[in-house]
Amino acid sequence: MSTASKDTPPPLPEPLRVAVADSHTHLDMQGGTVEEGLAKAASVGVTTVVQVGCDVKGSRWAAETAAAHENVHAAVALHPNEAPRIVHGDPEGGWSRQGARAGGGEAALDEALAEIEELAQLAHVKAVGETGLDFFRTGPEGMAAQERSFRAHIEIAKRRGKALVIHDREAHADVLRILREEGAPERTVFHCYSGDAAMARECAAAGYYMSFAGTVTFKNAQPLRDALAVAPLELVLVETDAPYLTPAPYRGRPNAPYLIPLTVRAMAAVRGIDEDAMATALAANTARAFDY
Repeated sequence: MSTASKDTPPPLPEPLRVAVADSHTHLDMQGGTVEEGLAKAASVGVTTVVQVGCDVKGSRWAAETAAAHENVHAAVALHPNEAPRIVHGDPEGGWSRQGARAGGGEAALDEALAEIEELAQLAHVKAVGETGLDFFRTGPEGMAAQERSFRAHIEIAKRRGKALVIHDREAHADVLRILREEGAPERTVFHCYSGDAAMARECAAAGYYMSFAGTVTFKNAQPLRDALAVAPLELVLVETDAPYLTPAPYRGRPNAPYLIPLTVRAMAAVRGIDEDAMATALAANTARAFDY
């Protein structure tokens, strides 16, 4: 495949008959305008999106975009990799792509968290996230900053009555431990669920939602499909995490909310139910999880 073809958006899939929501997307990182992206998604039955912030600037943008569009809901947070960047100026640990900057210390993290809490009070901000832990390339100092930030986000979600959206990369046991220690909010969503069937049972017992992305369509993702098979249907969501994690057969090409039908159909196949039943459950679950 040429570089040019990798940059080419995949074609529109066959529309869903029952409308669903993309429970986690990053419109600010996708090509085209917000209006174009929403129209393209709506044309295939994806009529609602949750726009997720990953730093203060992105969270402000998410809140503004949700305020301007009836079918966009916002989630606001510091991404786990943003916390060590704020505290230490860690060039390996930050979400932002502007490069390393001098760390601002604990006070800077407190200031950023205060801005997130201010945004979380807005009516069109439905969730606090994506927050959590990402141990993929984070050293001990980064882990401490991430954990402090995660605990603070949990408290913000509870104080403001918002859903909690969790980013969990190679940190399953610690994420679950911290949720137990802090007491999870009433509505907690594992975004881009990446655990196995055993963890799915543990999440189900706690009432946590599990949101599946295009990764569930990947050939090497049988453990994810096993998790989806045992997760209670009423706790399952669907997402793109666009522009990342494009579902098969377009892996590696730009992702966007309009590709949700591919993942919905794959999920229905795993569950052994028809796509309308899958879409009906996903739509109801997302509205309940994000209280809209």
